[in-house]
Amino acid sequence: MLTRFWLNRRLRFLFITAVTGLLQLLLLTTPVLGVERIYASFGPLERYIEVADLKTYVDTGELPNSLSFLRRFLSPERLERLRSGLSTSANIDVVTVSRFLYTTQGEAILQWLGELIQTQGRQNGALGIRGSLILAAADPDGGLNALNVLKHFPTQGVRVDLQTLLGVARAATNQINQTQAVTTQIHEQASYVGDGVAKADVSARDLTSPGPSVWQLLTLTETSLPTDLYLPAGDTLPLVVVSHGLGGDRTTLAYLAEHLASHGFAVAVVEHSGSNNEQIGALLGGEVGEVVEPEEMVRRPLDIQTLLTELDALRDPTLRDRLDFQNVGVLGHSMGGYTTLALAGATVDLDTLEQSCPPQIKQLNLSLLLQCLVPSLPQPLPELHDDRVKAAIAINPLDSAVFGPAGMANIKIPTMIVSGSADTVTPALAEQLRPFTWLQVPERYLLLIEGGTHFSAIYDSQGSEDPIALPEEALGPNPQLAQDYVKAMSVAFLKTYLAEDDTYRQYLDPSHIAGLSQPELPMVLARNVMIED
Repeated sequence: MLTRFWLNRRLRFLFITAVTGLLQLLLLTTPVLGVERIYASFGPLERYIEVADLKTYVDTGELPNSLSFLRRFLSPERLERLRSGLSTSANIDVVTVSRFLYTTQGEAILQWLGELIQTQGRQNGALGIRGSLILAAADPDGGLNALNVLKHFPTQGVRVDLQTLLGVARAATNQINQTQAVTTQIHEQASYVGDGVAKADVSARDLTSPGPSVWQLLTLTETSLPTDLYLPAGDTLPLVVVSHGLGGDRTTLAYLAEHLASHGFAVAVVEHSGSNNEQIGALLGGEVGEVVEPEEMVRRPLDIQTLLTELDALRDPTLRDRLDFQNVGVLGHSMGGYTTLALAGATVDLDTLEQSCPPQIKQLNLSLLLQCLVPSLPQPLPELHDDRVKAAIAINPLDSAVFGPAGMANIKIPTMIVSGSADTVTPALAEQLRPFTWLQVPERYLLLIEGGTHFSAIYDSQGSEDPIALPEEALGPNPQLAQDYVKAMSVAFLKTYLAEDDTYRQYLDPSHIAGLSQPELPMVLARNVMIED
């Protein structure tokens, strides 16, 4: 059985990032798949590269004459990065690679890549890519690097479809440019709204600091979901339920639970057994065959409904009576953000799913691999909304296809969506910025962290003696600052709309945001967003 360390730290991020990591690895090494020759074709035009010349370049650092044309396209720095990338091994073992590539999500990514990297006979290269990745990962002499993948590819040559690759590159560039443009629009719109707003008197409180409440941590044994309850002193406490993302557990957002408890909220942090780190461990151990089963998309919100009912029926009245079950907030990250929006009232829209599924490589949206699980479920789906939920915060949620405009419009309670403009797992424009414009509820807030990533709000560099060495691009400039933003704005939002303390409303205005935002990681809070296409 895998060790608790392996499950708790490395796997927390592994399968959230595995899709991105494998995709980036293969796309960055697109010109180097094959055994003897790589044929690069663009319509009727074609040229080839000898693999032996690439190996010579890696070994000596000198470009052979046959590769000298690369100097016209790549700077010396990029050439050196290419050389390093060809021989640098990914720290992923063969079991991990094999198990993932045989899941539904792994198969989909292989089909995407097979459109770009074809066999010598111009067939989809998915099977060859999978075999060479597995064999390279199992090879003790080379490991999972590009040159070793070359060694194990099952044909003497491969074809890289440059026309398709160019289309993907253009789609990626357009996505980046559109996200930057919309981010600028949102900043301008928020600044315009703030011009006529009186400055808030927020000097008395620093919402990034712990509050005055003393709390205790209780691990509940009477609930069907594993649950940690952060319980401050006091009676009739507003209750916040926290839902982690895929591969997470009850520690993923523990920092935020502690912070909210210090500000007077009872916080129930749950663990979803069908999509937590133990599920990923079971996949790697061969006990299950999928990263996540389709049923988990329904089971998550239903389990939280059950949890609320179970908490309301606790045998200990001194605990049960301290919680306000008609005044519940929900908060979640990524897949937990989807769970949050479903509980808040967003409804599944099969029409938008039909338009988006199965996902295509040019969509550049890995979260669709989860959203597109929903149509395979028995229809009609059960009611996922819970009337006890009165406020919702969704951090980096996935929602565009599964809910669509009509589904998001059904949310009737105060809602905050938190987005990072550099999120490549649940892309900001597709999954947060546009979906925010679909909300019709007046009490809606978009917290946009410019430069924030999918991991900015959850990464804990102190959570392990051997933390994951995620690249800087995956973490963003300053995860601690991003988490301070989330802590402060979660308190302000939940105090206003869940605890009904109107003195905190001033922290939701532009002047407070301007004082809290730092140049290293700018933040903006918007109420009404118009996105110009």
